[in-house]
Amino acid sequence: MSEPVPNAQATGSSWSAFLKSIASFNGDLSSLTAPPFILSSTSLTEFSSYWCEHPSVFAAPAREPDPAKRALLVLKWFLTTLKQQYASRSEQYGNEKKPLNPFLGELFLGKWEDDAGTTVLISEQVNHHPPATAYSITNESTKVHLEGYNAQKATFSKTINIKQIGHAVLTVPDPTQDGAFDTFLITLPSLHVEGLIFGAPFIELDSASYITSSTGYTAKIDYSGKGWIGGKKNSFTATLYPTGQEKDVIYNCSGQWTKAFEIHSGPVKYNSSKTLIGSWDPAETPASGLIVAPVEKQHPLESRRAWANVAVGIAKGDMDYVGREKAKIEQAQRAMRKQEQSEGREWERRYFTALPGPDAILEELAPVVGLSANGDADKTGGLWRFDVAKEAKAKAQKELTEDEKADLASKLLGQ
Repeated sequence: MSEPVPNAQATGSSWSAFLKSIASFNGDLSSLTAPPFILSSTSLTEFSSYWCEHPSVFAAPAREPDPAKRALLVLKWFLTTLKQQYASRSEQYGNEKKPLNPFLGELFLGKWEDDAGTTVLISEQVNHHPPATAYSITNESTKVHLEGYNAQKATFSKTINIKQIGHAVLTVPDPTQDGAFDTFLITLPSLHVEGLIFGAPFIELDSASYITSSTGYTAKIDYSGKGWIGGKKNSFTATLYPTGQEKDVIYNCSGQWTKAFEIHSGPVKYNSSKTLIGSWDPAETPASGLIVAPVEKQHPLESRRAWANVAVGIAKGDMDYVGREKAKIEQAQRAMRKQEQSEGREWERRYFTALPGPDAILEELAPVVGLSANGDADKTGGLWRFDVAKEAKAKAQKELTEDEKADLASKLLGQ
């Protein structure tokens, strides 16, 4: 059964009204209601999976004994995630949709099974005002582990501009020393939305982001797009150098983060076939499929179960139904927050904990990449870190019966 096609005239009118509303709006655009025809049935908690849709690339640095080459493999992995994170939902350009805003406590759990073994994903909405999503990804074979959290601040100036707040931390075992790990601090790129005026939005990254390591190497990724005169969409140039010596480039990468890129030794100006040491083309390396439990077996707080009715309404184009189902969740969540406030407690996060004090990783590495020493905790509700003890507790909890799931869904989601 095909999806209903929106009336072109009505769609154009709605889009024009939406553009006028954002152009005249002051503050964070996340509070604005988007036109129904650009709504996605995917929650932002699912976006954490885009960090690792090539698990073998994610795990590869654990096998490299040389620290500079290990840092290069981390840079390569990061670059391969960009298409998944920022363009996998709009392959044809102009199909970018607005994701669902997660509710506090929302979960997205999954795993990949491939040549790299089992890689486990845990994503949780750890804060709602301001909204922040935390994630943990672990390759069980190599113990490569990524954790982080992020929030977004959207404003309008000629187009929608989005500043990503937060960071990621990657730990990679050093194969030359038992029990030793390299730590990589990763900043998040800013982005903006192109194609708004034509009603065909797509994402373009801008400015720069960084990856810096405890072994003394830093990568800088500069992003650029297609301008009026020249250039290509989604272009970037990345350099890897000893920390503090940006001109002493050891390796560089360049290309398009949605398409192919090359890896060369030495500075960019010397690039040639002789300096080429590697390349990446996503068309030749399909993403590994994420395995998620069937909806009926998921916890009521897991994204696809919690938003199932909303997703059905979006697929049918029945926006009245979508509005009613969203309202049930929102009203139940407001009631929960009111009850917690009256009882002097707060929602217990299932997998993550906000650190009470300074973070050793940030104290060491944040100054190198211009991050706040507190991880911008004031803008994300806390400096969130994965809590192994909480994970063990969650694993030890008994499986809920269907009646228990229904009771919990009614209480937490109004369903």
